[in-house]
Amino acid sequence: MILDKLTARLESVQEYEKEPVPASRHKSWRSFLGMYAGEHTAGTEFVIGPLFVAHGASAGDLIFGLLIGNLLAVLSWAFLCAPIAVKERITLYYKLEKICGKHLTVVYNLVNALMFCFLAGSMIAVSATAVGIPFNIPMAELTDWLPSSLSWVLIVLVVGTVTTLIATLGYEQVSRFANIASPWMILVFLAAAIAVLPELGVNSIGDFWPVAESKIWTGVPLEGQSKFTFWHVMFFAWFCNMAMHIGMADLSIFRYAKSWKSGFTSAGGMYVGHYFAWLASGILYAVFLQNSQNSLEFAPGPIAYYAAGITGAACVIVAGWTTANPTIYRAGLAVQAILPNSKTWKVTLIVGLVTTTAACFPALVMRLLDFVALYGLLLMPMGAIIFIDFYFLPKLGLSSELAEKTGQKINWAAAGTWILTLAACLFINFSFGVEIFFLGLPGWFVAVALYIGLSFLFQPSKQLNPKLS
Repeated sequence: MILDKLTARLESVQEYEKEPVPASRHKSWRSFLGMYAGEHTAGTEFVIGPLFVAHGASAGDLIFGLLIGNLLAVLSWAFLCAPIAVKERITLYYKLEKICGKHLTVVYNLVNALMFCFLAGSMIAVSATAVGIPFNIPMAELTDWLPSSLSWVLIVLVVGTVTTLIATLGYEQVSRFANIASPWMILVFLAAAIAVLPELGVNSIGDFWPVAESKIWTGVPLEGQSKFTFWHVMFFAWFCNMAMHIGMADLSIFRYAKSWKSGFTSAGGMYVGHYFAWLASGILYAVFLQNSQNSLEFAPGPIAYYAAGITGAACVIVAGWTTANPTIYRAGLAVQAILPNSKTWKVTLIVGLVTTTAACFPALVMRLLDFVALYGLLLMPMGAIIFIDFYFLPKLGLSSELAEKTGQKINWAAAGTWILTLAACLFINFSFGVEIFFLGLPGWFVAVALYIGLSFLFQPSKQLNPKLS
């Protein structure tokens, strides 16, 4: 009976995968504020904040780099992604199908879904470090790639199952979960960081900056870690979610918004999560390093437990969920676009299985900075294609959404743009030594130029094909 009711509930979930979201389902800015604050005050923050410490970012570079980089991210959501989302009100995957053709979109969706799975998997792993505390399981080090024990794998399986079940219930349940959890998580982050400051020698406001420079963000990387500057911090803060805003993945989210101005609600995630939470988790990690003589062991759960007890460990668990839930949801939409006759909730279960398997490997956490930079870079060209197709191709006498209008399975202008942009970024990386954190900006302009040029090359003019008008 219970199983039948659950199945009926799942079958009733409607996500409008192939049609615009109706006005009755539009949501106010509050829904997005809660979701962004929850998603970005989450499991990644327990990893990224400490990794800035490990990479030797100085206090000044971190404070000002995050300030500017997060502002650029908010503006990218508000002015690039949200306006197109509320105009079209369709998923990213359906929009790409109209522009790129079904075959190219299938390739994109597979890449996108796999990246989403890996990102969600890293957050499940973060939650598992807290769940594993009572079992005293060995934690991974910064250089580890493989699972450390069978008990670790079992704990990951449990956490992954719960996370996946929440994601199968659809966007409304994901949003509701984030709205409930985010205010509490924010308070725990800040309270835990404040509580441990005396251990670092901070007993008054005036003590903070000298201690920050000498004991927290010292400017000296840990053994085996590269050195981060202001530019690393700024570009990482801007581009760590490049796939979502510049890459347009959050078309699928903002299609529910009443107004494009809901894009500014991303500031709740950027400045509460990607600013204060990164700073707070960096402080927690600095205390851990002080107490362990710079141990390379890296486990967000025990670090939070030391600072805030059971509450801190619970915060890590919930924080991992609030990132993994919407990420698995997005991955489910990507795969469902490939298998349109399958129910989204069934696809999401399969995606959850892949995600949970990936979570068993600690390398996803240890190399998270590199992974999210690569993830954004891989998907960025398609965001540039959508931007140019939506705003500029008609003004240039070319047709937008060409694949839908001509029945093409592959829009070769889009395919060429994607492949050649990534090839150009690879060339810049190998030939000039430009790190992955910086490649997104030149890459976007390369993609814009390529798509316009290749569209003129491959697309018949309006004069020769009036039906494209």
